Amino acid sequence: MAVNVTCTCGTLYSLKDDMAGKALSCRKCGAVIQLPAIAAPQAQADPVFDRDKFLLNQKVRIDEKYVVLDEGGKPLLYIVRPRFFLRNLAAMLAGIVAAIVVLMACLALVDALPKGGLSELMAVVTIVVSFGALFTVAISLAPKRHVKFSRDELQREPLLEVLQDKKFQPITATYTVRTPSGQVIALLRKNYLFNIVRKRWYCDAPDGRRICVAKEESIILSLLRRVLGPFFGLLRANFIFLRGNTDQVIGEFNRKFTLLDRYVLDLSADRARTLDRRVALALGVMLDTGERR
Repeated sequence: MAVNVTCTCGTLYSLKDDMAGKALSCRKCGAVIQLPAIAAPQAQADPVFDRDKFLLNQKVRIDEKYVVLDEGGKPLLYIVRPRFFLRNLAAMLAGIVAAIVVLMACLALVDALPKGGLSELMAVVTIVVSFGALFTVAISLAPKRHVKFSRDELQREPLLEVLQDKKFQPITATYTVRTPSGQVIALLRKNYLFNIVRKRWYCDAPDGRRICVAKEESIILSLLRRVLGPFFGLLRANFIFLRGNTDQVIGEFNRKFTLLDRYVLDLSADRARTLDRRVALALGVMLDTGERR
């Protein structure tokens, strides 16, 4: 993070943050410039979030599970996003049954009609309605996939949750980040059409204020991934966090080159910790499980 200061003569300086709080002489006029100090880090809602780096290891399970570690490898919290394999399978089977019932009823109606253009049109409508029944029933019975953050692996001490707002979100997917007490602290959003070129997530406060934007670090690597795919893990999708609607980088979410998915959420650039670490972690998890990487 850069420290920006302007001398009385109008000369602008952009210096490294290790110069914060120090004094320097202006190269142009010789005046002494006192650099502002960096604000003390803001305390987080829970000591487990009071840090700048989080290591996320994905566990080998049917559900998407993660253990979050500190830099020393000590477990901090546990995350799970259930896949609901059996419930989704049952929802799909129910949708197929509904489609067959609708199909049989419509075919009986078509057979009762006189042969001609109307019966052919009804045959086409029958196919469309049958697929519509399958889709409607399957979606209505499928559960939403919420993300749970807990202090312990058995989820006895919940810390945070990310709620999937709607089951069917064809263009824009939205999620709500809230505390166990129900307090909403952030709203997450992505647009599938924008993601065709470069993946991007938006994070807003409940009042609509933009908190940060997470996007793929490199547009070139992003385009290569669209053509070549992950290419044996060499073209990994790393993200940068930008403050508000600015280009100021305040964090990174990087995938490590390992057999199992491992990630590093590094928010060292946000030394004042103005970005709520709970929100950053929630966004980081969605950058993996929400993108099916």
